[in-house]
Amino acid sequence: MSQSASLDPSVCRRLIDAAKDASERAYAPHSNFFVGAALLTEDGTVFTGCNVENRVHGGSICAERTALVKAISEGHRHFQAIAVFCKAGEGWPCGVCRQFISEFGSHIIVIVESEGGNLILHPISELLPEMPAVAAL
Repeated sequence: MSQSASLDPSVCRRLIDAAKDASERAYAPHSNFFVGAALLTEDGTVFTGCNVENRVHGGSICAERTALVKAISEGHRHFQAIAVFCKAGEGWPCGVCRQFISEFGSHIIVIVESEGGNLILHPISELLPEMPAVAAL
């Protein structure tokens, strides 16, 4: 695991496994790019999401935002971490997702699994350089 962020390794593995499961439900007939995400709230609840494509690219939604929207719609606003799993290999949140995640705090840890199976962790602030500190809502 990366030294730039810390979270219990068993929690990280559980989140990646949940993201892998979520990737199985992705709807990606146009790109065949299947992604899942698992979001850990401050109280320990996990929300999963998958990418859902649309013929109109702007109508598609990424797995990370799906998980966040599900959590937010259920009243959660404080998050610890989000794991992202891409069936095609190591996959990181896109720019829109990075911005969306950062809306809820610069401390949120992003977890991905490398092609070798190692977990890589970074706070969203490292993935979105020069972002101002944001207080969680």
